[in-house]
Amino acid sequence: MQEVALVFLWHQHQPYYPDDVAGETLMPWVRLHGTKDYWGMAALLKEVPELHATINLVPSLLSQLLAYTESGHEDAHLRISRLPADGLSEEDMYYLLDNFFMVHPERMIQPFCRYYELYKKRGLSIDSADRAKKRFNKRDIRDLQCWSNLVWIHPLAFEQDGELAEFRKKGRHWTEKEKQWLLDKQMELLGKVIPLHRQLQEQGQVELTTSPFYHPILPLLWDKRQARRTMPDVLLPKYLGGYPEDVCEQVGRAVEFHRKLFGQSPRGMWPSEGSVCQGIIPTIAEAGIRWIAADEEILSCSTNGWVSRDANGFLRNPEMLYRPWRIEEQGKQLQIIFRDHAISDQIGFHYQRYPAEKAVDDFFGKIEGIGDATGGNAGHRPTLASIILDGENCWEYYPNGGVDFLRTLYRQVAEHPKIKPVRVCDYLEQYPATDKLGRLFPGSWIRHNFGIWIGHAECNRAWDALHQTRQFLVKLAQQNSKPDEQLAEAWEELYIAEGSDWFWWFGDDHSSAQDGLFDRLFRKHLQNVYLVLDEQPPVELAKPISRGRRHGGLHSDPTGLLNVKVDGRRTYFEWMGAGHYVNQAGRGTMAMAAERLICDLYFGFDLERLFLRLDARGGPFREQLAEVDKLRVVFLQPEGFELLVSHPVRKEPELQLHHNGVAVAESGSKAAADLLFELAIPFRSLALSTDDPVQFCIELLCDEQSLERIPCEGAIETTVPSPDYELIMWQA
Repeated sequence: MQEVALVFLWHQHQPYYPDDVAGETLMPWVRLHGTKDYWGMAALLKEVPELHATINLVPSLLSQLLAYTESGHEDAHLRISRLPADGLSEEDMYYLLDNFFMVHPERMIQPFCRYYELYKKRGLSIDSADRAKKRFNKRDIRDLQCWSNLVWIHPLAFEQDGELAEFRKKGRHWTEKEKQWLLDKQMELLGKVIPLHRQLQEQGQVELTTSPFYHPILPLLWDKRQARRTMPDVLLPKYLGGYPEDVCEQVGRAVEFHRKLFGQSPRGMWPSEGSVCQGIIPTIAEAGIRWIAADEEILSCSTNGWVSRDANGFLRNPEMLYRPWRIEEQGKQLQIIFRDHAISDQIGFHYQRYPAEKAVDDFFGKIEGIGDATGGNAGHRPTLASIILDGENCWEYYPNGGVDFLRTLYRQVAEHPKIKPVRVCDYLEQYPATDKLGRLFPGSWIRHNFGIWIGHAECNRAWDALHQTRQFLVKLAQQNSKPDEQLAEAWEELYIAEGSDWFWWFGDDHSSAQDGLFDRLFRKHLQNVYLVLDEQPPVELAKPISRGRRHGGLHSDPTGLLNVKVDGRRTYFEWMGAGHYVNQAGRGTMAMAAERLICDLYFGFDLERLFLRLDARGGPFREQLAEVDKLRVVFLQPEGFELLVSHPVRKEPELQLHHNGVAVAESGSKAAADLLFELAIPFRSLALSTDDPVQFCIELLCDEQSLERIPCEGAIETTVPSPDYELIMWQA
């Protein structure tokens, strides 16, 4: 095989959560990811000095880390964690019960007996915080305060710190003194994040790169009309003009901040959301950046499909993807590399469900396949394979926080005779790009367009609110009537509001339990522009951007008993009372770029059976999912049950129920596939009784490889109905 130079580029990012004007921070994710992923990912690299990699650190993340470690910054979660268990107000108690379980239950709650006990006591899908608080005594509260912070400490820390390991081993009934010790330990670990990255850079193992300061979508900031190139019919905001000077500010300040913090200017940049266009090249190059990265679909569109994948996922002209390119505008030039999004998505979304050794074997099979496919066509240079993805969110979904997978992967990469892990800067210095792209296609790493951040009515309202606020600020600055210090503070708030994350949560593509909070924070930063200038914010900024749409629910709930004939046919009235989940891709700040195979999941029951229905995207289930050879229904509650459906596209698939790995002789389950897929499972086969909780997810497989999980995170939750279920629902 051709020698492969392997790039790992981990993108570490959080939006700017603090409201500096009000002096509060409502979200804890910088601190929690800090002691887990930001420290842990660097510590794992340190274990294998031969493993060279690139880590992209966004300034909005770094500035918040410094605020915690150098200025004693505190967020709402930390403040409530520090309170004595008998010192919480009613409002604090509600916050604790609604926010201290915001982790992936399968990987970060269930493995820990006491945390799982508290999770079940809370009854998130059953009771409000007001009802649940009666079940929590002081010991429960203190243990929950500890566990909610403890699970966000990276597994390596427990390997390296015996006291921390003993603390976790105790598991329950900690004292207030012990709790404060844990929180102090957390801050101590947080303080190591930036020094550890600096150390890895100085040793030559890691290249540190940056992104625009507050993570804005540069092409849209430059000119919103860029969105029309890939979405000709898109409805754009009222105000279409761009702000090239803001692009320059966000890029230039990022480079300067990085230089001061790490002692040298960054050579590389991951443009926010991998979003690029031809017009921003001079600004980035003038800031001293030498190379950027984007998604492979940008290369495909930039070459009119010459470099692209066929219907089976095989690359046309693969040697042209696995090399650097040169881009030029107005006499300024950059080098650009393109991520293999298929393999990157495997790490981000699929390998979490493989045994670590099998996932690593699959990874090597793919990388070796790239070496074979490019052999003889790469010329004198090693094939450059770029694995680029979010370095924080996906590890919540891996066993042991991804340590087993990454540790095995890094060690085997370092030992492989034909695969050499490289820093991007080192490869480009030795093998600079020789091929030039005529024009860089405008788009992001998601579906090579900007549809996540513009085009939906909510996104457009947000852009117009941003524009109007900016126009107000520009006018006031021109009048020269405000002190420079106030104007600088106002501009800071505006730059924060330009960040991509606020727009990520508007529209229909993504939703979370904190949608309303993101909406509020975006508007608060715009309001702050006025407040710091002693002006009254417009009334319109007090109104939510997201209107008439319920945020935060993973799915709707069943409203009545079903009468389903399991035949795979589309009989509308059978499913009228069903719960519904719309299968959307994505979580966190990075999401799968590929379209999902399943578009909708419906679920419900009669008094004896649980019913599931899957609708395929783009046509009949039997045609669209021909590649799927197994479908697995995994039950989180009741624990230990799993229904395996072999050949799910057949009219009558084969079914086998397992309990704790042992086949159940007769389950009474039935499935059928035609236009859609329908499945019925008797409650008795799952050892369920009236009012018992039911939590499940569905997984599609091909050759034992996971193609898709539904939902992509979390679980569908319901309860076994009582005989008077419909009467209760009618009265409700």
